[in-house]
Amino acid sequence: METQVRTPQMVFMQPQRLGGPLFQRPYVWNQETQWEPLWEDVKRVAERVLAHPSDKHQPHFLGAVVLQQMPNQAGLMQQRTIIDGQQRLTTLQLLLDALSAELTAAEALPSAARIEPLVSNAEPFCSQPEDRFKVWPTNRDRPAFNEVMGAIAPVDHEALKSRNERMTQAHRFFCEQSREWLNEKGSEMVQARAIAMERSVRELVQLVVIDLAADENAQEIFETLNARGAQLTAADLIKNLIFQRLLESGADVENAYQKYWKDFETGFWEAEISVGRFRYPRSSVFLNHWLVAQTGEEVVAREVFDRFKRFVDHDARLPMQHLLKQIHEAAGIYRTFTEAAFKEGGSIDRLGLFGYRTGVLESEVIKPLILALLDPRGAPVPAAQLLKALDVIESWMVRRALVRATAKGYNQLIAELVSQLGKWDRSAVGDRIESFLAGQTAESRYWPDDAELVQEITDLQAYRRLRRGRLRMVLEAIEDHLRGWHNGKQGLGGERVARGKLAIEHVMPRKWQQHWPPQDSDEEERERLIHTLGNLTLLTGKLNSTVSNGPWSGTNSKRMGLEGHDVLLVNRDLLKKAGAKWDNDTIRRRTQELASLLAEIWVVPPDHRSGFARARRRPGRNVDLADLINAGLLQPGMSLVPKRKKFSHRVATLLADGRVEVDGEAFANAREAATAIYGKKTGGWWFFLTDPASGRTLRAVRRDYIEAMAVDSDDDEQGDEDDDDET
Repeated sequence: METQVRTPQMVFMQPQRLGGPLFQRPYVWNQETQWEPLWEDVKRVAERVLAHPSDKHQPHFLGAVVLQQMPNQAGLMQQRTIIDGQQRLTTLQLLLDALSAELTAAEALPSAARIEPLVSNAEPFCSQPEDRFKVWPTNRDRPAFNEVMGAIAPVDHEALKSRNERMTQAHRFFCEQSREWLNEKGSEMVQARAIAMERSVRELVQLVVIDLAADENAQEIFETLNARGAQLTAADLIKNLIFQRLLESGADVENAYQKYWKDFETGFWEAEISVGRFRYPRSSVFLNHWLVAQTGEEVVAREVFDRFKRFVDHDARLPMQHLLKQIHEAAGIYRTFTEAAFKEGGSIDRLGLFGYRTGVLESEVIKPLILALLDPRGAPVPAAQLLKALDVIESWMVRRALVRATAKGYNQLIAELVSQLGKWDRSAVGDRIESFLAGQTAESRYWPDDAELVQEITDLQAYRRLRRGRLRMVLEAIEDHLRGWHNGKQGLGGERVARGKLAIEHVMPRKWQQHWPPQDSDEEERERLIHTLGNLTLLTGKLNSTVSNGPWSGTNSKRMGLEGHDVLLVNRDLLKKAGAKWDNDTIRRRTQELASLLAEIWVVPPDHRSGFARARRRPGRNVDLADLINAGLLQPGMSLVPKRKKFSHRVATLLADGRVEVDGEAFANAREAATAIYGKKTGGWWFFLTDPASGRTLRAVRRDYIEAMAVDSDDDEQGDEDDDDET
């Protein structure tokens, strides 16, 4: 057995074929969980190379693969079986081939030529057609892999028979990302960016390759490699380094621990929090953010300890005792800001409200900037400028969330802001941040203007497209605004609406057919309108369950319930403007009014024009069972039990590729399996339980995935029966 650290250049350059065993797990990697993180890692390395082309750069580690040699005749091309790492190696090939195609299209021909030998074996070494591929996947995926990897560039993915297969979608994703990145800074920079990207993917990413001889026991080694052990966190490693250095310097280690570190081992800091698709102890996340605030550099989670060590050795120029004190002081600021955002009711200061609102927009990414703004070592930021900075950043983040712009580049942009903060006059920092954000022109960074915001909200099926926490926060902000909390002024009532507690209610219910006859035959238009912002409001959970599906007027009506029991100004305003009926026109009118109100709540600079208003809406991505398996939320072979007792004996089995087997027949998805059991067309997400004891449905698991991965997807399914409004 040989174990070596190798780059893609070293792994793929020689003539060989790495084959997936027959009937192994099919290709299940997807955009949120693997393609995007891989691309972001590669892009980050390329941007470092681009910024400092002559420097020595730290390579990026992509994980481990296990290969086993296959006996073959002398003179023939070497072959190896992929014991572990088929998904990783296949994805690397799709990335390399897509990049080669885009380099060719950009006329960066030398760079494309250096990539080409990594995806294709030379013809003299090929004795059969599939020998031209460096990697040959398992049976299920070979047709799609063969088609997309063999397509002539530029690849028309829509024209391929396999356009809906994951491998084709992965290739398309990497083509689109490569094309966008290569052209991001204009045509004059394409060649330099091509060289940086090509060098990064060939030489500056690494794999641990475990190469087994033909006679070694692959299963035993595979099981040993995958045995689980306790892993040290970034905070553990940093703690060890700090106290080792303190010990070496002769410092009072026990006193330093009690005074500056002990608190990190309490519940608040040891609690795991979500950062993207992973969970980390809050202490490790804080140290990551502190490093960004200190360096003005983007630091990803896996690099925290290495960057901290380099910061200590080369950048800080401070004794470890002083550095530990600074970390302790910053931790106090971080904790105060974080805990203020947790308050559900009562008074809350602007910083706490900022923390809450950005919290539902994944605020972890913004915290390095807060640490930099509140850093006691710098000149104090005037209160008015700090408030303006918070208003500006919140407006930028909320508007981007409402128009569903990407959040992919936020880490890099925040690092840039922190870096600029060190150069700016802190007495005018709010103004400078406003100018910085207003001047961004890239689609991943721009600040949406009023025209785009109003256009998007007017057409947006907010209940389907916005995650529930975000939608609730928006409705809460409208209520606060109506109470007088705007332009830096406090509401006359003295209190904001409770945060994170009220239910989101459809005024015209989703089950509208019984009490809300359509005005015309266009039921499809009504189905769209009921999910727009104008048809949504906030209610207490108890009132919500009482009036949820009732008629608008009359005895026990929704209007009567609101008039008699509700105190929110947003609902008083709703009742006043609705009058005796609530119909399609009322919903359209209220949506327009609320869209304009949102532009007043989260303002942009006067005459700001971003120029990104979209002429067409973007479709949401379909999340299927294979995505949930890939994320570890579901397991192949598990039982799916029908929710209705009448069919509970018809237990289905989840297969590894996301199909569902019922009575020996495999169906493409949950919907088809549910329809087969139910006897008529029905939705599969609500139909099946993953845990009969708790009543947890497939739909609940899917929602968890959509929330964690920030997927722009319709979290709905026509024909579902468990469609009560969210509490």
